[in-house]
Amino acid sequence: MTPDGPHQDLARPTDPLTAPDGPHRGFSRSTDPRRGFSRLTDRLVAPGATLGEVSLSFAVAFAGAAVATLLAVRAALPALAVALIALVAFDLYGGAVVNATTSAKRWFHRPGRTARRHLLFVAVHVQPFLLAWAVPGVTWRAAATIYLVTLAAALAVEFTPAPLKRPAAFAATALSLALLPALPAALSWFGPLLLIKLLLAHLLPEDQAPR
Repeated sequence: MTPDGPHQDLARPTDPLTAPDGPHRGFSRSTDPRRGFSRLTDRLVAPGATLGEVSLSFAVAFAGAAVATLLAVRAALPALAVALIALVAFDLYGGAVVNATTSAKRWFHRPGRTARRHLLFVAVHVQPFLLAWAVPGVTWRAAATIYLVTLAAALAVEFTPAPLKRPAAFAATALSLALLPALPAALSWFGPLLLIKLLLAHLLPEDQAPR
């Protein structure tokens, strides 16, 4: 669910009301990070995320994890598989919402962020292989196919010219859906949700089109 890993370089953001370029445009290198719940949401959602963004992200994460857990239990999967599925669902359902928020998009696509960093974020999503390891019926071949299709689609989107990036992301998602292998019914949500989180939510920058 976390939009940027552990945020090891995270510093206390300037006041969004006084920052000259709006929220998340000027992050200081202060060694005094925000504390308590604000610090947690800075790490799990995005620096300066609004209450609405945080609430919606966590609500969907918990709801998605609950539904995925119920499906896994009804499929009589082993306890380890059920636990892993719950964690993966929490990450993907919550992450799909988190990465679509204005706060996360401004953080992810702030000045200085490179294509390499965006693609590395996609590459570290090795959940297909974790599921192949723990869930009966998920083959290593299926896991590799999902992983490689997602990574190839991300490469195509990332190197598409900016004016076409949004339609390219939807095109890549639509085509990738046709290439994903079938998984057990309890995991039918996994492949599509992985594509939504990474291609549509993460890789697309904040909409800069004039209103």
